[in-house]
Amino acid sequence: MKIIISPAKQMKRDTDEPGYTQMPVFLREAEQLMEYLRGLSCEALKKLLCTNERIAALNFERYRTMDLMRDPSPALLSYDGIQYKYMAPQVFDRSCFAYVEKHLRILSGFYGILRPLDGVVPYRLEMQAKLKTGFCTSLYDFWGGRLYSELTKEDKVILNLASGEYSRAIEKYLKPGVSYVTCTFGQWEDGKIKEKGVYVKMARGEMVRFMAENAIEKTGDVKYFNRLGYSYKDGLSTKTNYVFLK
Repeated sequence: MKIIISPAKQMKRDTDEPGYTQMPVFLREAEQLMEYLRGLSCEALKKLLCTNERIAALNFERYRTMDLMRDPSPALLSYDGIQYKYMAPQVFDRSCFAYVEKHLRILSGFYGILRPLDGVVPYRLEMQAKLKTGFCTSLYDFWGGRLYSELTKEDKVILNLASGEYSRAIEKYLKPGVSYVTCTFGQWEDGKIKEKGVYVKMARGEMVRFMAENAIEKTGDVKYFNRLGYSYKDGLSTKTNYVFLK
């Protein structure tokens, strides 16, 4: 089983143990994107990233001086969003790190797909960025089916904890024989399920921690997840969508 999650916009360098153990699978492709982004003006980068002046300037400088091989830190410890705070990999024990290294994969607009201990440097490039170049019409076009192929070369079971922006890069290529289960975290309001962004991110991070601490090997066993007030709802769930409500 492989678990897919989204990256976070905020990043940091983390040099604590464990350190990175290998470089990303699609390092050459990341270098190609880096060279293109390095050639953009600060204003063009600001428009591409849909961000403010401060963040555009930060990332303009990042790309200008970027060296993918210089002082990388492990991917799982480098992202700093809500999902990662609730996952809290900084306090994982060895068995949890072994579990996520085997099962967890982070989808990335810049690196493609990452194992938890792949070495990365801070960047900003969302999968939905409107990147149109001589070599691609979008990042979905750039990555094509490569992420799906890498994800399924050893496992044919995928647990989706990623946002729609990132899971779209996988779902387009799903083939018969691959089990693909999405987890929905919501609240029952006005006769329907409502998903609230912050709470969903919290639950996704907590789900990864739950799976790592309990060494979950089968998608069906995630139904026992009961943290942050969530519980599995059999009557609202299907074989491909597990629903958890507060």
